[in-house]
Amino acid sequence: MIRKIPVQVLNVLKKLQENKFEAFVVGGCVRDLLLDKMPKDWDITTNAKPMEVIGIFPDSFYENNFGTVGVKVEKFITDNFLKDDREHDVVEVTTYRIESTYSDRRRPDEIAFAKSLSDDLGRRDFTMNAIALSPIFDSNGSAVDFEIVDLFDGQNDIEKKIIKTVGSADERFSEDALRMIRAIRFHAQLGFQIESDTFEAIKKNVAFVGHVALERVKDELVKIILSDNPAEGIDMMQQTGLLEYIIPELEKGIDVAQNRHHIHTVYEHLTLALKYCPSKKLEVRLAALFHDIAKPQTKRGEGTYATFYNHDHAGAKIVRKILTRLRFSNEVIERVVMLVDNHMFYYNPEEVSEASVRRLIKKVGLENMQDLMDLRVADRLGSGTPKAKPYKLRHLEYIIEKVSKDAVSVKMLKVNGNDLMNELSIAPGPKIGAILEVLLAEVIESSEKNKYEYLLMRAEQLKNEDLKKLREMAKEKIEEKKEDDDKEIREKHWVK
Repeated sequence: MIRKIPVQVLNVLKKLQENKFEAFVVGGCVRDLLLDKMPKDWDITTNAKPMEVIGIFPDSFYENNFGTVGVKVEKFITDNFLKDDREHDVVEVTTYRIESTYSDRRRPDEIAFAKSLSDDLGRRDFTMNAIALSPIFDSNGSAVDFEIVDLFDGQNDIEKKIIKTVGSADERFSEDALRMIRAIRFHAQLGFQIESDTFEAIKKNVAFVGHVALERVKDELVKIILSDNPAEGIDMMQQTGLLEYIIPELEKGIDVAQNRHHIHTVYEHLTLALKYCPSKKLEVRLAALFHDIAKPQTKRGEGTYATFYNHDHAGAKIVRKILTRLRFSNEVIERVVMLVDNHMFYYNPEEVSEASVRRLIKKVGLENMQDLMDLRVADRLGSGTPKAKPYKLRHLEYIIEKVSKDAVSVKMLKVNGNDLMNELSIAPGPKIGAILEVLLAEVIESSEKNKYEYLLMRAEQLKNEDLKKLREMAKEKIEEKKEDDDKEIREKHWVK
């Protein structure tokens, strides 16, 4: 176990001990050590006051009100730590502390330093995170053994794979409502079960989550989504009542039956799509969870021939609202919205041409095609389909690779604006862009037209058209083919 602790952390512990202070690694890092996992973060607790810590480690900083000093150390060399352009890493050293009441259900009204480790451990969230470990150093300064302080039987709970609060669950959750979501996050990450009293306390105090900053809620949700058991995490949020406060839109699909293509309700389908999503990307997993989010609102009819017309586009709008409300970055929002908006793409080798594949690539971007394919696989498996990737999807991958070098953007045309100006004496201005858009629309339909001589000849024919007409021509070509594609999709999925 000692061998898993980086030398930089051991050196901080050793220096504190050499200066006659107690020093322990504590919290999640100890839990991970006991699970024989490599911790990602290291936290040290000590009876040294912040200014005493700074005195021992001059190259440190203290910029908070929580008794935490950041001690700069040499960069960790293990692969478990992200490498960046910083010249150092930071080990957080926090003075033993006790906390007063939590008026806002999130932060203590007052923090006071404690004299004993037991006081510090007693304020923590779960028994598995309330374990402290102190290395024992020999005369040469080498760590040869360790002492574990476990006042709340956390080791036993880890062995039994139980998530249990330290002391009263009602008190712990009323102090910090984020702990309720953290319990579910640990359930999803570790595969541990939530102890019955703790589970009931979450249900009882669920409304307190409304006091938590949405940025913090988002951070915990991301960890659930990226865990090994994300669907179990979402379902546990539903069972405890948390889902109603965090993503109420998902609850609307709980009892909504689908049509002949699905054996599950909308909610069941979405959680199963998340469960079977082959991608580890956050955006793809979110899209799997949300791709049919608008089906309850768009459902028409009942039974095997119920329809959900336009649920993809309506869903994209709902997803944007959800992710914006939860404070996700614009980059994540745009990618998830794009995937949800386009998840209904239709492809049948006998019916769909290479041109339609090029239009799809132009619409979503070649760099996003694999994510869209992964979403389709999640959708299929979440529907109870045994085969993740049938022949037609494998064929689509072949066509994507085949046409991936075909022009799907103006930059990929064999002519550019300079060619039109130099060869055809067209004056600089918006007309050049409009001509190129018309040329691109034609090349998407027939890739063999992407030849320098042909495009110049065609541009010569177009150069006398006015700007408005050129723009209408490009739009008509694109919209005409898009309508053909949409018709195929509607017929395939029994919508009007």
